[in-house]
Amino acid sequence: MKILRIPFVAILLVLAVRELNVSAQTETNLHSFAGYPSADGNNPHYAGLVQGSDSNFYGTTSSGGANCPDIGCGTVFRISPSGTYTTLYSFAGSPDDGADPEGGLVQGTDGYFYGTTEEGGTNGCNCGTVFRISPSGSYTNLYSFGNSPPDGVNPFGALVQGSDSNFYGTTRLGGANSAPNGGPGTVFRISSSGSYTSLYSFADYPTDGVNPSGALVQGSDSNFYGTTSSGGANLFYGTVFRISPNGTETTLYSFGSSPGDGTGPESGLVQGSDGNFYGTTFGGGTNLYYGTVFQISPSGSYTNLHSFAGAPNDEKGPSGALVQGSDSNFYGMASGGGTNCNCGTVFRISPSGSYTNLYSFAGSPYDGANPYAGLVRGSDGNFFGTTIAGGSLNFGTVFELDVGLGPISTNCTYSINPTNAVFDVGGGSDSVSVTAPNGCDWSATNNDSFITITSGSSGSGNGTVHYTVAANTNSSEQVGTMTIAGQTFTVTESGTTSTGGCTYTLNATSVTLAAKGGSKNVSVKVKGTDCSWTAVSNDPFITITSGSSGTGKGKVDYTVPGNTNTTALTGTMTIAGETFTVNQAAGGCTFKLSPKAGKIKAAGGSATVKVGPNFSDCDWTAVSNDSFITITSGASGTGKGTVTYTVPANTTTNILTGSMTIAGENYTVIQAGVK
Repeated sequence: MKILRIPFVAILLVLAVRELNVSAQTETNLHSFAGYPSADGNNPHYAGLVQGSDSNFYGTTSSGGANCPDIGCGTVFRISPSGTYTTLYSFAGSPDDGADPEGGLVQGTDGYFYGTTEEGGTNGCNCGTVFRISPSGSYTNLYSFGNSPPDGVNPFGALVQGSDSNFYGTTRLGGANSAPNGGPGTVFRISSSGSYTSLYSFADYPTDGVNPSGALVQGSDSNFYGTTSSGGANLFYGTVFRISPNGTETTLYSFGSSPGDGTGPESGLVQGSDGNFYGTTFGGGTNLYYGTVFQISPSGSYTNLHSFAGAPNDEKGPSGALVQGSDSNFYGMASGGGTNCNCGTVFRISPSGSYTNLYSFAGSPYDGANPYAGLVRGSDGNFFGTTIAGGSLNFGTVFELDVGLGPISTNCTYSINPTNAVFDVGGGSDSVSVTAPNGCDWSATNNDSFITITSGSSGSGNGTVHYTVAANTNSSEQVGTMTIAGQTFTVTESGTTSTGGCTYTLNATSVTLAAKGGSKNVSVKVKGTDCSWTAVSNDPFITITSGSSGTGKGKVDYTVPGNTNTTALTGTMTIAGETFTVNQAAGGCTFKLSPKAGKIKAAGGSATVKVGPNFSDCDWTAVSNDSFITITSGASGTGKGTVTYTVPANTTTNILTGSMTIAGENYTVIQAGVK
């Protein structure tokens, strides 16, 4: 049976006509959810909206729909800017489908929408899924969580598509540092076809955060940034962290570090035009723990911008991510507080902390109540969002709010630099800078197949488009174009018989490595004079150690670590315009314990267990399953390690038998009795 999560803030609704707010913003209720047992969804919860390339908005509800008993397993829906609503898909739950999509959707560069469900899946543990759905409702379950550690359990936030075209997300539970269905949570990567990698397993305080709830955001430095709702150096107040695309994690800030600090961030971050990140905490602050808005730099410099004060004039419990408007201010929502029924608000805050309550929700039957998700700014300049309650049947709403910013396209002018590029016959990689005002959206498309956009296919304001040009196998010169922010960018590439033309070949086009990985190299052969080339890794598990560029013939050295995943990996490098494929066999971490069991005298004492993994980057933990066994050191580790434990004296004549679970293996401890 599906369990409905009750919001942390009590939902207090009043049956009253919606009052006009003091800022005179125009709010329109576009749709009131009807709930189960109708085909309509209800309770969009933390799932915000995303505007698709067709100008419609797409979202999820965590319950309702045409399937599942009691309250329904949730839906995916589409709604037009004018309020025309369509249920695209009703989840059916385990054992074949997902259930309870708490996070929102993201539209990939392929036009499909990608999302997660917190529950359901095919592994029998109700651990959640990743899915793909087309704008017309064609649905595919890409991955079911809960295979075994280090797999995650119960994804809660939305996905984000990285510059490498893969999707990145988090799970609230699971990971290598826990038994199945529990633990601190993970960060994962998944391709559009469902190829899954667990990148990082959280390890709990005092150094690490636990239970990430919000979506990740990729910063301008290509790293991902996010929050955990608990853990950190201050026990259970949460953290801000940074993680690289290959899984290197750094805790930037632990909440609760000073009086009045925020606690329990439940949403993700947004990077502002100033390069800093902005976010909210659900609790903490200087006013009875009603929550905060904060700013943090990529290096971890932290500022508390605003502490919420609660009803009747302020709001409380912000849980959705912020969004930056074209006026450089940030806009967000809080789940409670306001001037009406404690039903929540929409607020504006400047990068320096100047705060304004823009709108107070009034609840059923005319207005929404208790928004838990973030806002999205539509192409018409208005904000769109969801509430988990209120509306004509008190099952939540979709609404539009006009704050007077005007259409995004107003006064948008674009320029690109450079406007053209010339390549030798071997091709290569380069980038184009886009200059545009804040809030002005743009896209980039290649008009010829030998040009591939690798990142920056869309953006808002200033941005960068990265692209590669494949080697030209034709004798004649070829010319192609990209359309970037409405401007034409021209690429000219020499042919194999062009004057000074260069041709490049590799001594091999692919390699297959064992699960243990290793170091290899690729030789580059060149025909022509002054022929330069570059080599880049397109997948984080492949590291180029030398030969990232050269002129004339050369060699590219690279390394691949042990594959700790139970599935095979495939990645590529682009070398002198040629694609080199690296295949690595399935691995997974296995461990040997020495000795295989412990024998302790009646007098008790201390003993050790050596942990031997098959790969040096395998994480493990050790826990005692019986009270008379105490682990004194080595409760967790990476690679080889030692677990030390003590056993007190046995004053009885009975033999005592207990156990520890070390690196997933059962380790038996037998203690003699008094003779």
